[in-house]
Amino acid sequence: MGDASVGALAHPVRMAPAPPYSTLLFDLDGTLIDSVGLIFASYNHTLQVHRGEQRDDAYWLRMLGTPLRTQLAEFSDDPVEVEAMATTYREHNHGLHDELVRAYDGVVELIDEVGRRGTTLGLVTSKSRNGARRGLNLLGVTERFETLVCLEDVQQHKPHPAPVLAALERLSAAPAGAVYVGDSPHDLIAGRAAGTATAAVAWGPFPRAELEACEPDHFIEHPSELLALL
Repeated sequence: MGDASVGALAHPVRMAPAPPYSTLLFDLDGTLIDSVGLIFASYNHTLQVHRGEQRDDAYWLRMLGTPLRTQLAEFSDDPVEVEAMATTYREHNHGLHDELVRAYDGVVELIDEVGRRGTTLGLVTSKSRNGARRGLNLLGVTERFETLVCLEDVQQHKPHPAPVLAALERLSAAPAGAVYVGDSPHDLIAGRAAGTATAAVAWGPFPRAELEACEPDHFIEHPSELLALL
C-alpha cells in the first residue's frame, strides 16, 4: 500500500454537520469565563500546601478541562489525600472566584442574543455543578441555559464524548444540528466524537496550533461570530 493510501486511512474524510445550527453547546472555563488565572493559582496554592512546590502554567494547561481529582491524582494515589487536596483547592478557588473571574468580551451579549433567537443552549463542563452555577450566576446568564452537564452528571469526562452526548439527550437534540464551542483540545475531541460540529475559540489559553490540530469545523475570533452559524 502506498503512502497516499496510508494517509487516507489515517485521516478519513469527515462529513461534519454544517450550519445553520439549532443547538449551541458551550464549555465554561476558558470559553465563557476568564477563570484560567484563578485555576492555575489554585492548583499552585494546593501543591504548595501539600507538597511544598509549584509548577509552571504550561504544566497545568495540558490538563485544563479535565476533572479536578483527575489532575490531583497525579500527585497522590491515596484517595484520602486527593480529597484533602481537592478541599484545599476549592477553598482557595471559591474564596477568590467572584473577585477574579470575568466574562470574556462579548460573551454575555452573545448569550442574550442567542436566547432571544430561541436557539437551544446547553453547558458541558468538567466543573462541579456548584462551581458551574457560580460562574454562570456571575455573568447573569444561568437561566438562558436549558441544561448543564457537569462533573457529577457523567462517569466519563472530556475528551470522552459522554458529556456532550448527555447534553444532546437531555435536550432531545440531534448531533447534526448542534455545535460544541470550546477552548481546549479536550472540548474539540469530545464534540467530534459525539458527532456534533466543533468550534474553537481564539480567546482561550491554548495555542492556536494545538486547536487547529484537532481540525475544528469553525474557528471563532470573537463571540459575535457565532451568530452567523445559527
